[in-house]
Amino acid sequence: MTRYDYDLFVIGGGSGGVRAGRVAASLGKKVAIAEEYRFGGTCVIRGCVPKKLFVYASQFSEHFEDAAGYGWTVGERSFDWKTLIENKDREIARLEGLYRKGLDNAGATIFDSRAVLEDAHTVRIVAEDRTVTAETILIATGGHPSLHPALPGSEHCITSNEAFHLEELPKAIVIAGGGYIGVEFANIFHGLGVETTLVYRGKEILSRFDKDLRTALHVEMEAKGIKILCGEIFSKIERRADGRLDAYTSADRVLTADQIMLAIGRKPNTDGLGLDKAGVKTGLKGEIVVDRYSRTNVENIYAVGDVTDRVQLTPVAIHEAMCFVDTVYRGKPTSPDHETVATAVFSQPELGTVGLSEEDAAKAYAELDIYMATFRPMRHALSGRMEKMVMKLVVDAATRKVVGAHVLGVDAGEMAQLLGIAVKAGLTKEDFDRTAAVHPTAAEELVTMYQPSYRVKDGKRVD
Repeated sequence: MTRYDYDLFVIGGGSGGVRAGRVAASLGKKVAIAEEYRFGGTCVIRGCVPKKLFVYASQFSEHFEDAAGYGWTVGERSFDWKTLIENKDREIARLEGLYRKGLDNAGATIFDSRAVLEDAHTVRIVAEDRTVTAETILIATGGHPSLHPALPGSEHCITSNEAFHLEELPKAIVIAGGGYIGVEFANIFHGLGVETTLVYRGKEILSRFDKDLRTALHVEMEAKGIKILCGEIFSKIERRADGRLDAYTSADRVLTADQIMLAIGRKPNTDGLGLDKAGVKTGLKGEIVVDRYSRTNVENIYAVGDVTDRVQLTPVAIHEAMCFVDTVYRGKPTSPDHETVATAVFSQPELGTVGLSEEDAAKAYAELDIYMATFRPMRHALSGRMEKMVMKLVVDAATRKVVGAHVLGVDAGEMAQLLGIAVKAGLTKEDFDRTAAVHPTAAEELVTMYQPSYRVKDGKRVD
């Protein structure tokens, strides 16, 4: 019988890889995990967590303004970028320490090194220039921001990675991209006092979300002072003599800024990983192709998280990791459930969603009942702020099942998490109606919309 150095070798120390390695080690398996940068992955080190801290920081400018309507006098105020960066770095270091501690406590071996495949069972620890073997290999190397080498002057641009470590806060920034990252950073920088322009090639920001909420968010962002240019792309970037940057667009505009950020998608981290040596198949984007159990075409090699380009969300990577452990080490073959995943865009206002948009639902169901409310939330009654909230339920008219729930407004992300339970459980609109409202809250609108706003039949709205 062949003996290996490890039962499991995990390549990648992000949320998915660490969860799989820690749990497998706690089950008594001999586990090793390698990470070339920092444990915690994109989410903890240069993604969700630091971004949310930046979101909190950027919201205070509006909080100070709103306080006056409630009788508060806010004195002289100022913002120090370096303080935010230092405190953010301290928190990220603390979280990374917890990831390492969890692995240590479970008995996993940690390699602070890049690891590449030599064959289906052999991994090279690059920093130590030696190889080890493993019965099972899990690839969880995540992804990285897409660059734009074909764009003249792209070397002058930053991505979300660099945005977390800027030496100073720019006076003006231009961001390319209308997805999660572009929209969130546009709101962050604007809230911190930066003149902000968002350039997006599509017709409307956040292309995969419900159209009504996308449009409403666009309106609110522009009302705050963020300039949004849809249907445009960069044609070239030039460095000026004064050190600032000029971004030329396809509409013959010239946008001048201190920083230009590319938020045009992410790509799987598979380059130079040795996948060809192990015989692992990849897709058109370089993503690792896996079956429903996260197994590659090589029997003992699995992959989870963004490197597979299925659903690029941290909780999904963790879920896939737990399914991997169940399948390989607990004798319970379990495929990840990628349906009805709740998510949020931490824009200002936030957008929370679960299930199908009206547009996607109209393709799947013959008739829909749409319940929608647009209103000024109570929290703005005294502040004078005119920002609106939007709540929308998409209901299959035949079964009355709620197939989509969407919220734009304060704490939309928190609502989406709870709505995710209801939509995942297949509750009907009548189940929502039977639920007593919590008053006074914005969320009570979700259970008090008794009459449909309109119906969608064969893909078209009807009164």
